[in-house]
Amino acid sequence: MEIIAIANQKGGVGKTTTAVNLTASLAAKRKRVLLIDLDPQGNATTGTGLDKNDLALTMADVLLDGVSLADAIVESPAGFDVIGTNRELAGIDITLMGQTNSHELLKTAMAELVADQAAGQKKPYDYIIMDCAPSLNLLTINALVATDGVIIPMQCEYYALEGLADLSQTIERLTELNPKLTIRGVVRTLFDARNTLARDVSAELQKHFGDIMYKTHIPRNIRLAEAPAHGMPVLAYERWSKGARAYQKLADEVIKQSR
Repeated sequence: MEIIAIANQKGGVGKTTTAVNLTASLAAKRKRVLLIDLDPQGNATTGTGLDKNDLALTMADVLLDGVSLADAIVESPAGFDVIGTNRELAGIDITLMGQTNSHELLKTAMAELVADQAAGQKKPYDYIIMDCAPSLNLLTINALVATDGVIIPMQCEYYALEGLADLSQTIERLTELNPKLTIRGVVRTLFDARNTLARDVSAELQKHFGDIMYKTHIPRNIRLAEAPAHGMPVLAYERWSKGARAYQKLADEVIKQSR
């Protein structure tokens, strides 16, 4: 089982779109996948067809009340497992201020889930995908401490380059708490090959990150933008759209990394 965080402290870069659609694409390739929504906005939850305000248990119950991850799992209409969230998770930094090991709450919960699956209580997941909040708050720190690697969605513009440098430094500092923590890959999102700036920034990224740049570019695509309004991944909404095909190619790259 591989635990992957989808993280970027900059908003509007396709982070949640990547989390939902990568999960759906992996599931379509017969991988058993769990999507964990760690953003209090709950967009990843609604993007899978769940009503975030009608969930019996959420990530707030896991992190604040000690509920097990296994108990909070639900099957989404999209056809894969999800642990959803809603605004109950907002303000967790203040709630947990001063609590010992508050940065390891998710790691502890994840270890329990891994142990249960290793004991044969439930068929193991191939991947756990975590959608992080667009900030370096306690929720994102929890994800980075619990994960095996980070996938960074990156829009090809210069402000995004600055944010990526900050996130890279944070990841480097957190290796003291999580020695396994690495950048698994950087994926270019909202990409328009006709845009000179996008091509220039893409070239800079390739020069800096080299082998950890995914070859797949996620294009600007109207179907990707429309799918969340219908509560479904783009693969279910419009299977043959450019966006759906791009995320299937990204899933192939992620699977290839695992071999």
